[in-house]
Amino acid sequence: MGIKITLSTIADDLGVSTATVSLALRDSPLVAESTREKVRLRAKEIGYVYDRRAASLRTQRSDIVGVLVRDIINPFFAEILRSIEAELGSNRQTFLLCNHGDDIALQEDFISTLMQFGADGVIMSPSVGTSSEDIARIEQNGLPVTLVARTVDNANVPAFLGNDEAGFHLITKYLIEQGHSDIALVGGTRLTSTGRARRAGFARAYQEAGLELPKRDDIETPYDRKAGYDAVEEILSQGKAPTAIACCSDTVALGAMHGLRSRGIEPGKDIAVTGYDDIEEASISSPPLTTVADGHDEIGRLAARALFAKISGKEADTDAVFIEPQLKIRDSAPRIG
Repeated sequence: MGIKITLSTIADDLGVSTATVSLALRDSPLVAESTREKVRLRAKEIGYVYDRRAASLRTQRSDIVGVLVRDIINPFFAEILRSIEAELGSNRQTFLLCNHGDDIALQEDFISTLMQFGADGVIMSPSVGTSSEDIARIEQNGLPVTLVARTVDNANVPAFLGNDEAGFHLITKYLIEQGHSDIALVGGTRLTSTGRARRAGFARAYQEAGLELPKRDDIETPYDRKAGYDAVEEILSQGKAPTAIACCSDTVALGAMHGLRSRGIEPGKDIAVTGYDDIEEASISSPPLTTVADGHDEIGRLAARALFAKISGKEADTDAVFIEPQLKIRDSAPRIG
């Protein structure tokens, strides 16, 4: 068996103290940048691996954070995770991921696992059914919480999300201005703060335009392509086709466009389709998707930054932070006539 490489190995090689090596590997400003670079280079050359267990004994921190989302396959969450990862990385933290699928039991099991591993905190897009008591219990067990994309009433923890009511009002108003009054609303669920807010924005746009809401059933679905594809059949079964379909996510909208084409209906020509989130694929879909940018990159970055502040013992602002939406007008929602 080979000799284990330690901080002392690097210190002896460079003629510095083990304390200097430790500080340098943690990128401490107490060590000159030139020395930090030499330490990092030597550590890489000899294959030194940071002993997180030993470090956690010294610092009482694991530098591990849990992140819970509903569906990692959804690009909306994937793009949030990308910004969370970048922000955590800047503080030398890593994360463990749970894809809870709105299964609250799975969420609870993952939280328990985080506690067992001594995680420093958790960023949650909470499962349907999560209560403020659940959040309080997690924090009482020493795991600071920050919320993303969804809120929990009276949770009293930092939360970062798009202004969904304003955003869906914005895109519904645009469709009405384009001459559409018979709009089918598809996607999401009233069981989440996100779903409720987007439906409220939809209704407000009709009220402000002096129009009655369409006599159509809202179609509640998961935020995925298959749901959007299947929703088309339900929409068409309600009688005369609407002139527009307003989807509560881009993934649902992309699925709906596939569903329309499978029935010989061309989206962006025969019927308008809009999405929500402005994922990367939206601008290169066929046709390019009219949607709402809800600032998911900023949501992830701010949530990770707020959690790190809580972990560091700083006072946290528990007012929800809403990122203002931006309408992205493309080719999928033309004017009638």
